[in-house]
Amino acid sequence: MLPDEKLQALRARFNDLTDLLCQPEVASDGGRFTALSRERGEMEPLITAYERYLKVRKQIQDDREAMKDPDLRDMVLEELPGLEVELSQIEGELEVLLLPRDPNDARNTLLEIRSGTGGEEAALFAADLFRMYGRYAERRGFRMEVLSSSLAEHGGLKEIIALVTGDRVYSELRFEGGVHRVQRVPATEAQGRVHTSTATVAVLPEAEEVDVVLRDEDLQISIAASGGPGGQGVNTTNSAVQVLHKPTGMIVKCQDERSQIKNKARALKVLRSRLLEREQRAQQEAVASERRGMVGSGERSEKIRTYNYPQNRVTDHRIGLTLHKLDAIIDGDLTEMITSLKNEHQAALLAAQSQR
Repeated sequence: MLPDEKLQALRARFNDLTDLLCQPEVASDGGRFTALSRERGEMEPLITAYERYLKVRKQIQDDREAMKDPDLRDMVLEELPGLEVELSQIEGELEVLLLPRDPNDARNTLLEIRSGTGGEEAALFAADLFRMYGRYAERRGFRMEVLSSSLAEHGGLKEIIALVTGDRVYSELRFEGGVHRVQRVPATEAQGRVHTSTATVAVLPEAEEVDVVLRDEDLQISIAASGGPGGQGVNTTNSAVQVLHKPTGMIVKCQDERSQIKNKARALKVLRSRLLEREQRAQQEAVASERRGMVGSGERSEKIRTYNYPQNRVTDHRIGLTLHKLDAIIDGDLTEMITSLKNEHQAALLAAQSQR
């Protein structure tokens, strides 16, 4: 049963927003105009579906009234079943659109990838994952900007942090956090044996300055020369910036830019996002019982996916989905995997709501 009162209130708010955006004083206030436009844009799919629902429901009511007329009865009997199926489909759409949204869904995202167990092979796998997400970002029209990276000896990555920007980036990548496992024959393996290595992925919503306030007295900032793999100097200036957040002990280091100012700004961006995630994770744990059985939350210790090269197979362990197209997935074709994870999450939310 759809909540008509709630839907009517949301439609009234949507109409108010439309009127507000036409007012000169709002249009001239960039910040307010942007915020109201974003709110209206997020509501539009729901209101469009609700308008369709009202139209089809009214048509059904009119048809049932028309059945009293013998001359119209046959035509109505032919039309009515299709309208009832359409109404049921729209009700299902509205139920999904009414689900509570993660407030982070529209945010940009910090993507952190680190090599795990497996030495150089793990570092090479971390680099493969970064390329995979980079190619997926290209397909979706997202932009990736590397904030910090640490190279391994043979072309792999010890760690890389990138900012992914675009339309609803976090809602697309939120389920990618966790331990990714690879099974393949390393290039250095002389006897052709399959090795297992891991890399960890963290997906953090980008924090704005208003979300997390950093006090100068809580920060210890150090400057040093940047370094590359094997101690090789990246540049000759003291541009690497390390920020220690004293209350939590968090440390962030950025050295990719030649400018201290840019590296400091990047380090503070990463620190804010990690602190925001820490705070939100604590809030989520308070309601953890409601989240049992849902798609994994992206805990970094949680093994979420296995990439098996000999069998060209990728398995997501949270939803039991196996796809025999590893070559396409590692080339950035993540749409089927991500859509399945989002659908499973929606189904779990709908089930949880129906039990209330």
